[in-house]
Amino acid sequence: MEYGFFDGEFVALDEPKVQLEDRGYQFGDGIYEVTRIYNGKLFALERHLERCRHSLRELRIPITYMDEELTAIHYDLIKKSGIKDGCIYFQITRGAAPRTHAFPDQIVPLLSMTIRPSKPDADQQENGIHCTLAEDIRWLRCDIKSLNLLGNVLAKQLAHDKGVQGTIQFRKDQNLITEGSSSNFFIVKDGLIWTHPTNNYILKGVTRSILMEELIPKLGYTVVEKAFTPEFALTADEAFATSTSLEVTPVVNIDGQTIGTGAPGTVTQSLLKAYHQLVAKECK
Repeated sequence: MEYGFFDGEFVALDEPKVQLEDRGYQFGDGIYEVTRIYNGKLFALERHLERCRHSLRELRIPITYMDEELTAIHYDLIKKSGIKDGCIYFQITRGAAPRTHAFPDQIVPLLSMTIRPSKPDADQQENGIHCTLAEDIRWLRCDIKSLNLLGNVLAKQLAHDKGVQGTIQFRKDQNLITEGSSSNFFIVKDGLIWTHPTNNYILKGVTRSILMEELIPKLGYTVVEKAFTPEFALTADEAFATSTSLEVTPVVNIDGQTIGTGAPGTVTQSLLKAYHQLVAKECK
């Protein structure tokens, strides 16, 4: 059963609970995370909570829920719903107050969460996805996982309109690829793995961090953290996208141009296998 949590109580998803003057509702003034459940266990929750704290600090939203509380609510949702494989979405807004742009005084942040069943797309991981390129029109603090997602939404819709599965964004003034519309983006060229460095232009993805800090060194690959052009990406031997939802998913075509052989490459496949092995170990 799908469940929710709002301002201290567990609720049904169809139960109306939004406060009309919640700043998340009116301004997008808040942050969010999406955590993955495998076999009834939470994967990489500590990394998500660490990023959550970073986003809250950058937006100057007080931290009113400790990690232990958030972890307990996550597991209560899993228990109440009976969901063994799925995702939990949680968001923290600045709170509710009469509408004014500046931060209100004496306002208490609001936490809401939802849990739904889901599994990674095995067909996409086996065969790869097609993507399109689009100008990155988002704000310049993409390292904050804020509720302001219209740029991402428009990029996602562009992919939908074109009948492909993803969008790869680039900053037009620099002609440099940043990341996907809800993922980090990598290419493999001459045995080297390339990806955009962590800065304000991209979100430091949890799956990206697991690859960069654990799996890539373990497998002996070398990473070049350097921005690259769309033209360079089209010459790649392999390409792949990473996120909590996608895990490690091959990109085999960009705007009608085949990447490499047009099939998932050996580097991508080895990283996906290592990722699944880590999940199996952590969530057994």
